[in-house]
Amino acid sequence: MIAELIAVGTELLLGNIANTDAQMISEKLSVMGFTVHHHTVVGDNPQRLSEALETARKRADIIITTGGLGPTCDDLTKQTICRTFGREMELHEDILEEIRTWFRTRMGKEMPENNVQQALLPVNCTVFDNPVGTAPGCAFQEGGVHVLMLPGPPFECRYMFEHRAARYLEKLTDGVIISHEIKIFGMGESSVEEALHQPMTQLTNPTLAPYAGLNECMVRATARAETRQAAESMLEPLVEQVRATLGDVVYGVDVDSLEAVVSGLLRDRGLTLSAAESCTGGLIATRMTDLPGASAVFRGGVVSYTNGVKAGVLGVPEELLDRYGAVSDPVARSMAERCREICGSSLAVSVTGVAGPDTDDRGNEVGCVYIAVASERETICKKLSCGRGRGRDRVRSAAASHAFDLLRRMLLELPL
Repeated sequence: MIAELIAVGTELLLGNIANTDAQMISEKLSVMGFTVHHHTVVGDNPQRLSEALETARKRADIIITTGGLGPTCDDLTKQTICRTFGREMELHEDILEEIRTWFRTRMGKEMPENNVQQALLPVNCTVFDNPVGTAPGCAFQEGGVHVLMLPGPPFECRYMFEHRAARYLEKLTDGVIISHEIKIFGMGESSVEEALHQPMTQLTNPTLAPYAGLNECMVRATARAETRQAAESMLEPLVEQVRATLGDVVYGVDVDSLEAVVSGLLRDRGLTLSAAESCTGGLIATRMTDLPGASAVFRGGVVSYTNGVKAGVLGVPEELLDRYGAVSDPVARSMAERCREICGSSLAVSVTGVAGPDTDDRGNEVGCVYIAVASERETICKKLSCGRGRGRDRVRSAAASHAFDLLRRMLLELPL
């Protein structure tokens, strides 16, 4: 069945907030076996919403709207949908009482009268109560089209889809779509596509599709089948084929990030990590500490942005800084070794380079980066070009990702 998503809210069109609801719903619909052909965003305007609904009902079996279910005068999604589909609305006293209770118990006050409109729902609809907010959702079928209305706030929308709408939709599908994401670092999208050109162009079910990301890329393997088990049986050999073709640039399947993989490897081996950062300015530490449970593997770090801090805090010998410069192999090695000693970690990673916009005083080009990893038995260092002309943020991000990949390779004893 074909689904179409319509997001309602002028704030989305103005760019004040991102339409994360659409991403979440599309992902979940795909897993359930539905195909999404169109996303539409309209402002808080009844005429334009009605036009979007008329277009959607001609080409979709399922229409899911998000937003416009609040108590204010511009929350007109329900009224517009009912008018477009010829449905009357009625007051649901039980829902109204739930909203009143919400205000008393959560807000400590009586419900404002304008919230009464949230309990007005289409006649003969399936009601989606909302225990995490005040806006109930609903669903009905009219003229062969299923219409579902969900609230706009992301937390409420996710909860209602997972706990209410999904149950309604499960009755409409007789199959599943399963996908696995093969994450890649160290090979660009065009090279990946060239290596996998034959299966990508010849397969119809399952399928392979490449996607470019920030400093990395991903191949999504997707299969449609009657059951999850059947789909997984189709995908398993395909995923293994991709891994065998691409080799060790594949850093994981269905994993969140390079740093998550590194964190897991450290935890499995009972090791800890620290970081000495110059041009990345603490980005490695940030990406590590963004992970739940990071304290089990990450000891800390030093942002040694200046030579004074490299020498005075980390203890990098000044003669190395004077002779080779901050952006150099000897300094990167010393930063990692001293950081490991100071933080008492099993491993330490260091990054020093030129983020731009200009070359440094030694003539190192923008994007020139040295990354070192120190362990008890050895220190390794790599010189990399992280992209001249890409901008400071891109250079810093690429350098941090390369640092995590170097750690991954060292922990897995892969070619460096």
